[in-house]
Amino acid sequence: MIQAADSPAVDAGKRMLRVVFFSAILFSVFQLVSSAFSPLSSTVVRALHVGFLLLLTFLLYPVRGGQGPTSIITKLVGFGALALATYHWIYEADLVARAGELTDADMAVGIVTIALVFEAARRVMGPALPLICLAFLGYALFGEHLPGALGHRGYGLDQVVGQLAFGTEGIYGTPTYVSSSYIFLFILFGAFLEQAGMITLFTDFALGTVGHTKGGPAKVSVVSSGLMGTINGSGVANVVTTGQFTIPLMKKFGYKPAFAGAVEATSSMGGQIMPPVMGAVAFIMAETINVPYVEIAKAAAIPALLYFFTVFWMVHLEAGRAGLKGLPKEECPDPWVAVRQRWYLLLPLIGLVYLLFAGFTPMFAGMVGLALTVVLIFGASLARRLNGTSLRLIFWIALGLACSAFAKVGIISVVVVVAALAVLLAVRREGRDTLKVAVTALVEGALHAMPVGVACALVGVIIGSLTLTGGATTFAGYIIQIGASSLFLSLVLTMLTCLVLGMGIPTIPNYIITSSIAAPALLELGVPLIVSHMFVFYFGIMADLTPPVALAAFAAAPIAKETGLKIGMKAVQIAIAGFIVPYMAVYAPELMLQGDKGLDATVYVVFKALLAVTLWGIAVVGYFRSPMNVIERVLAFVAASCLVVAMPITDEIGFGLAAVVLGWHIWRSRSAQALTV
Repeated sequence: MIQAADSPAVDAGKRMLRVVFFSAILFSVFQLVSSAFSPLSSTVVRALHVGFLLLLTFLLYPVRGGQGPTSIITKLVGFGALALATYHWIYEADLVARAGELTDADMAVGIVTIALVFEAARRVMGPALPLICLAFLGYALFGEHLPGALGHRGYGLDQVVGQLAFGTEGIYGTPTYVSSSYIFLFILFGAFLEQAGMITLFTDFALGTVGHTKGGPAKVSVVSSGLMGTINGSGVANVVTTGQFTIPLMKKFGYKPAFAGAVEATSSMGGQIMPPVMGAVAFIMAETINVPYVEIAKAAAIPALLYFFTVFWMVHLEAGRAGLKGLPKEECPDPWVAVRQRWYLLLPLIGLVYLLFAGFTPMFAGMVGLALTVVLIFGASLARRLNGTSLRLIFWIALGLACSAFAKVGIISVVVVVAALAVLLAVRREGRDTLKVAVTALVEGALHAMPVGVACALVGVIIGSLTLTGGATTFAGYIIQIGASSLFLSLVLTMLTCLVLGMGIPTIPNYIITSSIAAPALLELGVPLIVSHMFVFYFGIMADLTPPVALAAFAAAPIAKETGLKIGMKAVQIAIAGFIVPYMAVYAPELMLQGDKGLDATVYVVFKALLAVTLWGIAVVGYFRSPMNVIERVLAFVAASCLVVAMPITDEIGFGLAAVVLGWHIWRSRSAQALTV
């Protein structure tokens, strides 16, 4: 039988997919080579990084936004954007020699590049972030006409273009530097682990450990989303990945659609505050405030655990109130069987955390973790047809090679290991399987890094404009003025700024904007450096859960078959720790392991936070051992509020009220149970 040939449209679509496929692989390979060997200067790497981002954007996103077929003109624009990026490479020495004095060619390249970055961000993320950045660009160009302290001395077009398109404080500034080094590497690391089966490992482990308990399906969502957040750090991506399984499971066992969607959205967003990856913001924060990454991770650890404790507690209370049970024990997989089957996937993650906390750079740790992942995937594939002794031998060989890379030659040793592995790939079926996983991960990593990288490049417009004009100092002055009379009002103003900016823009650009504007003001008011930046970071995350926009809630809406607004309202209740903990950390920095009061103060603050979260949960849900009456709920709310407010005798009042309300409720519940018996 003669098969009909593909139509011209189908042929064109296949060619387009091949172009995207090879462009994504080339992007990932370029990033790996530049990270491992540093053959180019940082400025050139940043420019080519943005060029590849623009290429992929214009290949994948049409004029009206949303992924789909693009016109031939749009494709040509994408390749033109990559060609413009090479301008910084070809004329690198000339640009350095004439820094600040732009030629006509420089002006043309700079203006077109800025315009393309704006357009790429619009296509990927919609109009919100580009409009905000356009306002800052307009301020840099025309702010001299504003009255009073809002105005500046005025800057020419050449100065603005030079700042944004050729300096290291514009679109090629710190956010792009971090995106081109740390962020891309860790997103690629997460993509390799996902392709190797990490999602299955986390899901089976969560099902086996908590699936059979009270409210088990919802607790599975909390555990699996939290674990996934440790490797990919993307809240919305977590919602659409793990949510496809957890939300229908929760609905099946009796949870209301709004609550099921809210649990998944809240759990997934928590991944961005969970070390080691923290949604890549940890790396930007470390570069911005010049603090070692490990200090950022330490400061984030306790608040992250409090956040997930809150979500887990709220789920438990809701299950008790609604009388929801867990999955049948026999339907839950054995968690330790899941670990035994894919234990090797945990080694790169453990090695990554060890290297980061041992003082190695995030780039080195990411490269080693990535190489070790490939080696172990190949070893596991080969061991499937070997006996247990061979599997152990492969494990010790891989571990020995990794340790050699850690201790001796560094990244070059890791690259040699991967090169040796590549030889095996050509001769063994298992090697070809590993190569397929690696190629898929390279493509997925590049595509996942695209929206983050484009956002980082565009936000450079805000940083460059503020640096050039000094606008951040003006805004910070207003916050400091308010803080002179009330630190609490300054914190509220900063929180509202983060929430408003976060409506429609991702967490990373939200943090970059608010850390440039508000965080320095909090520092001037006496808030510790890391705490001030964590404050704006946390509320940037909460913006994705806060109506009316609530990106994570709307991502869960089609899966839960409920409106995003209802999911967002419920998510705010569940994620209350995300709103409380930042304030507690400002008044008690020991919560983030800051300050000099020692371990005793940290233990006390953590205990107080746990009790406050516990009381808040039973007040909101209205259930503890049994349904709570109105008086008990009000007293629980007041007790929690007193424990949060750091004022004289408020702790004593909070502890006293907590003892009264919990003691009374437990006595009343036991009495009611005795009567029913």
